[in-house]
Amino acid sequence: MTDRANVVDGFLQRAGRVGVWVPPLVLDATPGPVVSRTVGRIDDLGYGSLWTGERLVGAEAFARHGQFLANSRRLVVGTGIANLWARVPEAMRGGAATLASAYPDRFVLGIGVSSAAVVDRVGETYDRPLARMRDYLCRMGEVEGPPDATYPRVLAALGPKMLALAAELTDGAHPFLAPVEHTAFARSELGPGKLLVPELGVVVTDDPKTARETVRAMFGGLANFSRTSAYTANFRRLGYGPDDADRLFDALFVCGDPDTVAGRVREHLDAGADHVLVQPIAHDLAGIVDQLAQVRSALP
Repeated sequence: MTDRANVVDGFLQRAGRVGVWVPPLVLDATPGPVVSRTVGRIDDLGYGSLWTGERLVGAEAFARHGQFLANSRRLVVGTGIANLWARVPEAMRGGAATLASAYPDRFVLGIGVSSAAVVDRVGETYDRPLARMRDYLCRMGEVEGPPDATYPRVLAALGPKMLALAAELTDGAHPFLAPVEHTAFARSELGPGKLLVPELGVVVTDDPKTARETVRAMFGGLANFSRTSAYTANFRRLGYGPDDADRLFDALFVCGDPDTVAGRVREHLDAGADHVLVQPIAHDLAGIVDQLAQVRSALP
């Protein structure tokens, strides 16, 4: 087994099949001590991993994930994603190596190019994302890290070119807001031996109709994502057209009882996912953790 295969296998052995993805916007709106206590509760529930993203206007990724690690005993934590626009490649490598050295076998570095809408707000120019990511990864590879700082690296990847880059230069992919069909597509593009860690939006409820309305309100009827070219292209690639809003919604989110949620998680696993991140949709951190507690016993 190669060194990189050992890294992938180590993650799977420690993290199991199911983890948690929490929106950075919710975390940024929550007092720090509450976040710390909540991380401990997620750890106690038995989930294998905890991930969040980076908004460029909120908490810095490595500081936030250091908080996760310091307040948990066994959770693997993953950046989903650390935004390459927030730091030079040398700093990305250094931040990841520092956490991986301090917490062996408990850190995953997910990297992404974000979107034009986000990047424009901080005065940068979003162009040639694939070439930019390749150059960024190559520069990271030229930086020496501590000898014990081994950790998986994955890319935020949806389309075939970014997935191919993930397979070539990293340990796998972390798709966001993608249906089961995409998990099967991503696995075929990545090939065997690469990590595939999709996110899945869920609402644990006995009232699916109300839950759908809540999700639609929070996600703006998918309008915000539909204006982002990478997501739009992915939806179209998978056969979802402009008139398929309801069908797309049902493919991206699962609303129902714990068994219904667990069934969708298993669909992703059967389609080729190694580890599925459930993202409970709620307005606050307490609502997210309540749903995590409700569904845990039904999950693989």
